[in-house]
Formats: sequence, structure tokens, C-alpha cells
Amino acid sequence: MNNKTSGTALAWLICALVAAAQYGNYYVYDSIGPVADLLQQQRGFSDTQVGLLNAIYSLPNMVLLLVGGILVDRFGAARMTIATAAICLAGALLTAYSPDFTGMAAGRLLFGIGAETFSIATLAAITDYFTGGKLAFAMGLTLSIARLGSYSADMSPNWFAHAYSQGWQPPLVIAAAVAATSFAAGLVYWWIDRPGRLSRSASSASAERLVLRDLLHFGKAYWYLLALCVLWYSVILAFRSTFSIKYFQHVRGLDLATAGEMNSYVFLAAVFATPAFGWLCDRMRRYAPFLAFGAVLLPIALAIVTLTPWSLWVSTALIGVSYSLVPAVMWPLTSKLVPAHRFGSAIGLMWVVQNAGIFGANMVAGWLNDRAGASAQNPGGYDAMMIFFGLASTIGAVCALILWLTAGRREQEAAPQPT
Repeated sequence: MNNKTSGTALAWLICALVAAAQYGNYYVYDSIGPVADLLQQQRGFSDTQVGLLNAIYSLPNMVLLLVGGILVDRFGAARMTIATAAICLAGALLTAYSPDFTGMAAGRLLFGIGAETFSIATLAAITDYFTGGKLAFAMGLTLSIARLGSYSADMSPNWFAHAYSQGWQPPLVIAAAVAATSFAAGLVYWWIDRPGRLSRSASSASAERLVLRDLLHFGKAYWYLLALCVLWYSVILAFRSTFSIKYFQHVRGLDLATAGEMNSYVFLAAVFATPAFGWLCDRMRRYAPFLAFGAVLLPIALAIVTLTPWSLWVSTALIGVSYSLVPAVMWPLTSKLVPAHRFGSAIGLMWVVQNAGIFGANMVAGWLNDRAGASAQNPGGYDAMMIFFGLASTIGAVCALILWLTAGRREQEAAPQPT
């Protein structure tokens, strides 16, 4: 991490460019869901094929993300941002213009190869330009704008109704255009950052000497954080992005439009709450207690939606708070638990395991539903899936509590932890 003064106009300009780039990344990731029915009707895709268009995103990241983190440490955030943004744009274009399923799947695979390393690079960019008391707020603000991309993708059938009326392809062309704006924002960031590259040459040389064995020397607190990261993201993304709309329809009796709108509010709430939580953590100089609180909310929300007849607004609000608070705290806390020149590698390792967890959670949940014959006619068939999500999220919350008790006291959070 360099010594740029946090809070300067340059730092906030970089934050704005990174956030704009991430907006496009999130939009493209969530662009398949709104056209799923059109792909089935017009291209004859099966549910398995549609699901694979999202699942294939995670496959390369089970291996490549660690390499991506090392590359960010080695070559710098700006160069890796522009390189991976170009890969994402190529993947979005291939997805939109491919004549068959194989080409679309290849496009989504290419997008996945670039997108997660792109996210590591943008987080590293924020740590380059923000130090001290504004890091969590800056990361939270970046994440909130990024999530507007997911919200926009969910709302795109309303905003671009004419494009959707023309078939499956125009909405994906719009997604490719959004990816192009992401690339443009990354390009401007790379251009502005050029004078600062020499000041980071020492840390780059250190990162070049990294061997995988070095990652095992991270402290215990990092491993508790990694476990929470995997379990929390696996549950919240497998439920919210894959199964929640179907669950709301079949178990709670909502129509598709209402279920989708209910689901989108998690992102909308996060847009405003994430930077607010980041600001609060920076103000109080506390991270682990907030992380534990956010992690505990997820199993509580799942228990409410599964075991009570309460309004879905209650569980949606709790998931929204958890989805806003945990990411706002997790990444700044990571920067305090590992050496600055290993931040990209630490995030990369977390996201390698995270992607494996997300892939596995989706597969296990789908298998449990199929095994139990879950459907609108058999809503009880979803119980096994919800028990699985509840247990995994509870274990993640326990890891967060242990982290708070062992490395989250005020005096421990005042300075980076030894590794």
C-alpha cells in the first residue's frame, strides 16, 4: 500500500472510476436471469443449460483466482483492471452474438475468467488510494454502486421493454454495451494511475517472490475470515441468485413479477446501507463486531422465512442488512489481517475457495430439491434445501463470532495483525 493521502480529490476520482467499472461487471453477471425464459422459448435451452450459463462462471475461478491475486500484487491494480476488463468485454460480446449454446457458454466462461480477478484488482485499487479512516467507507461506496448493476439487470425488463420484446439477443447486447463502459472506466483509471506505478515497484518485486507455501503463514484470524467468506457467500448467492424467486413462487404463492421485485430489494437496500455501514465502522474503528452481527442475521433470516408465516419483508430486510454489512467490513478487515503486499493474494485465495463453495452450494441445493421433488405442488420438498442453507450459514456465523473473540478487540483492530 502506498502513502497517497486518503480523502483527496484524486482518491475519490479513482473510487468513482472503479465503482463505475464494477457496476458494469455486476450488470453483466446478472444479465442471464432476465432472459432465461426467452432462451428457453426461442432457443430451446433446457433449465440445465440456462443454469450452466451462470454456474460456468465459477469454474475457472476455483483455480485461477489465486493466480489472479498474485498477478495483482505483481503487476499492480491498474494494469490488471484494464486487462481483465478487456477479457470481460470479450466474454460479454461472445455471449450476446454466439449462434448456439456452446458459444454462449464459452462467452460466460471467458467472462468468469476475467471478472473475479477484475474485482480483486478494483479492491486493491481502493486500498492503494485510501488509508486510515476512510477505507471501509470507500469500499462500501464502491460495492453499493456495483450492486446498482445487479439491481439494474433485475429491472432491465421494465427499463428496456422494447429490447426484450425483440427477443433474447438485444438485452444481452445491452449487457455488452454496459461491459464496454466498464472497460472505458478502467482505461481512464489506468491512465490516471500511471505516475504512481514506480512508487509501488518495491511491493511488486516482493510479490513476485511469493510461493504458495507463504499463504499458509497467514494468522488464524485470516482463516476464520476465509471460512466465513466461503459459507456466507455460498448461502446468500445460491439462495438469492438461484433459488429464492422460485421458492417465493412455490412456497409463498407469489407470482413471478412480485417474487423478482421482492428479490431485487436486497440489492437496492445494499446500495444505500453498505457505504453507511462502512462509514460507521471507520468512525468507530471497529470491524469484527459488525462482521459478526451481519453474519448472525443470515441464519436468523432463513429461519424466519422457513419456519414462520411472517411477511417476506422481514426476512428480506434482514438479508439486506446482512448483505450490506458483511462485505462492507470483510474486505477492509482483510487488509488489517495480512501484509499490504499480500492483500491481492489473500483476497485471491478467499475467492478461490468462495467460488468452489458457491458452485457446490448450488449443486447441493439443486440435488436436494430434485431428490425431494420440490415444486409448487410439493412446497415441503424445499425444506431440505433450507435446512442445508441454515446449517451452513450458522457455521459461518460461529466463525465470525470466534474471529471477534480472538482477534477483534479494539486494541487488536487498531493496527495490522502479525502474520
